[in-house]
Amino acid sequence: MKLLVINIGILAGIDRQGLLCRKGAEMAQFETLENAYLLCENGKFLDFGPMDQLPMCDDATIFDAQGGAVLPSFCDSHTHIVYAGSREQEFVDKINGLSYAEIARRGGGILNSADRLHELSEDELYEQAMTRVREVMWKGTGAIEIKSGYGLNTADELKMLRVIRRIKQTAPLKVMANFLGAHAVGREYAGRQAEYVDLVVNEMIPAVAKEGLADFVDVFCDEGFFTPEETARILKAGLEHGMRGKIHGQELADSGGVKVAVEHNALSVDHLESMTDADIEMMRDSNTTPTALPGTSFFLNMPFAPARKMIQAGLPMAIASDYNPGSTPSGDMKFAVSLACIKMRLQPAEALNAATINGAAAMGLSKDYGSIAPGKVANFFVSQPIPSIDFIPYAYTTPIIRHIFLKGQQIARE
Repeated sequence: MKLLVINIGILAGIDRQGLLCRKGAEMAQFETLENAYLLCENGKFLDFGPMDQLPMCDDATIFDAQGGAVLPSFCDSHTHIVYAGSREQEFVDKINGLSYAEIARRGGGILNSADRLHELSEDELYEQAMTRVREVMWKGTGAIEIKSGYGLNTADELKMLRVIRRIKQTAPLKVMANFLGAHAVGREYAGRQAEYVDLVVNEMIPAVAKEGLADFVDVFCDEGFFTPEETARILKAGLEHGMRGKIHGQELADSGGVKVAVEHNALSVDHLESMTDADIEMMRDSNTTPTALPGTSFFLNMPFAPARKMIQAGLPMAIASDYNPGSTPSGDMKFAVSLACIKMRLQPAEALNAATINGAAAMGLSKDYGSIAPGKVANFFVSQPIPSIDFIPYAYTTPIIRHIFLKGQQIARE
């Protein structure tokens, strides 16, 4: 089955080189082609070019972009969208001056979400999560990583991961599952963190692996959460069961998260609001993608990750939404791109690469997702006509997306 998209005002995010990520100065290259066509076949990109070289495709379904821009779907490599209910009272607490750490010490934060999740069935969690999945799809996301971490006991972590598996099976976008049992210490293990780490390593990880529920294993390696030594132990156990490591690190303090990520070949290390120059130097020759979460900094009124320094050091930086009920209740990747430009001083092309090809790399998906290239999965969106790609982050609240296509199929609004 063929799909021919015609009259594209700007075809953007083209890759003619087969890149798996863009590093450093390469991130300023977000190739575009004006007045273009795009040809897809069997759910993959087949060809593209200028309209005056439009091929004859009598057997293709024709879609007229009417001068709109076409971009590869966003690849959001860090979300927590399987959760129970909202936490707006903590939002008010933050306005009143309480910090993220203070709210956590008072029993809020992650533990609050764990309490609520415990009460819900898999069906209820699935229905809530699918509302958010549909939301982010219509904001342009075509590949997403979803983490567990609001269970904090074996049964509830497995419940979350089964919901994520169900989303994988039913949602049209690409879904990767991440086991984050080490998001915090469960209430019943308060004051016994070493025993909780034993539970994660000896019971949770084998149970997750037995059901094949996760692609990755993750740890919140930060001040007040898990130490680098505990993190290393959990990453090693996950790898032994076929789950490559990822890390929440350097959000609240210089916690050693980058070091342990690099030493254990983690696929990504995320947050990085407290990233140091030494961390950046450490990542130069690693296979770990540094991933900034600008929405978290915005919502929590925290420093932003040092994006310019990362790019100047030649790193392949990604950005993700961190969609979760406590610190970033938004999965809007267009807004994350705007924040990356406004607050982290990225150029629009750099921010778009960070949200597409490099986001895909942070999930190990960039061979098939994140850019418009022959052979890649045809996940893209069509915007209203815009003057340039710079308009996307500039018009930071304008809903520019008109149509979305996943696996070459137009997705109808429900």
